[in-house]
Amino acid sequence: MLMVTGVSLLGIIAALVVATAIMFLGGMLALMIKLLPWLLLAIAVVWVIKAIKAPKVPKYQRYDRWRY
Repeated sequence: MLMVTGVSLLGIIAALVVATAIMFLGGMLALMIKLLPWLLLAIAVVWVIKAIKAPKVPKYQRYDRWRY
């Protein structure tokens, strides 16, 4: 039907490709914003676990390693 109005098949395909790309990028952005709190929570949990399980190195081993 659009072919009768003067819109070519190439124009229709190009519009479909552009619309698909825009919708894909918009969906990815929406998904990223939706999952952002969970990503921040995971980063915070890893940071806390690393802070709790930090290796306890004695002071003499840390600074004067080759002295003893």
